[in-house]
Amino acid sequence: MGTQKPQRASKEGYERNWAMIKKIIPLMFILSLLGLAACASRAAPTLAPAAEAPREALGVAPSVASDSFAGNTPGQGISGAPQAQPDRLVIKNASLSLVVDDPVKSLDNISNLADEMGGFVVTANMSETVLDSGAKAPQGNITIRIPAERLNEALKRIKADSKQAPLSENINSQDVTSEYTDLGSRLRNLEATETQLTEIMGSATKTEDVLSVYNQLVQVREQIEVIKGQMKYYEESAAMSAISVNLVANAAVQPLTIGGWQPVGTARNAVQALINTLKTLGSLVIWILLYILPVVLVLFVIFVLPLRWAWRAWRRSHPKAIKQSKQPAPPAQEG
Repeated sequence: MGTQKPQRASKEGYERNWAMIKKIIPLMFILSLLGLAACASRAAPTLAPAAEAPREALGVAPSVASDSFAGNTPGQGISGAPQAQPDRLVIKNASLSLVVDDPVKSLDNISNLADEMGGFVVTANMSETVLDSGAKAPQGNITIRIPAERLNEALKRIKADSKQAPLSENINSQDVTSEYTDLGSRLRNLEATETQLTEIMGSATKTEDVLSVYNQLVQVREQIEVIKGQMKYYEESAAMSAISVNLVANAAVQPLTIGGWQPVGTARNAVQALINTLKTLGSLVIWILLYILPVVLVLFVIFVLPLRWAWRAWRRSHPKAIKQSKQPAPPAQEG
């Protein structure tokens, strides 16, 4: 009986302590929350670092502020107002090399064509090349921009100035819709950040806070101007196609002629005849190695080897007949 009383007392003391702990834990949790709230209220007037203030002003996560889609589409210009643009933003450019009688005149014709179509000349220059005969021939290069919807018409009219087919011609198309849309979304985010920073700077009272927000605002405005410039470049490049033309004088591509004889043409024919002969010899060697030799080998195995084996077997089985055939015939008796 004496031993049971201490056990009961210790058990009751443990229960009283545990009940007291249960009451203290919620109180400590509440006090900690109140302390955190007080710290947050004291830290609220201070501004965020320069790198994070624009993102926090938007109320979004740092990784979302720069990458989220802001609703700008290729049908809207850099000012945000709807524009009459196609669903896809495609940049088309062309380049070709032409042989003409008078490169100077052709260069003027192309320049007038650009003005007629509502375009303009980007670059134009003339030079001279020295031919093998020692004569000089003019050569021109010109790049123009014309409305993209008239690109095929312009190419057709430029090629009509030459009596020969173009030495080279290339038309390049680049779809920049994705890049343009991404720039538009970034622009919307930066413009919203600019508005928020302007409001924050207007409500700031401390000089250091005003300077911090001002520096961030300058950076955001610089990024806005860069993006607007890129979008304007895409819009203008898609609206105006570039055509680069290399004009070669007809005399510069004519073969060398001496008294009606064209040594270049003769040399070209000789080289072509040599190439044809080598091709014929090479084809003959290939036929011999891949066709004739295998066929001869198969015929030798099928026909020649069995005949030789049969002949040797017959000789071994008829040695007397072979000896008799080898003996000389007796001389004829004289009457």
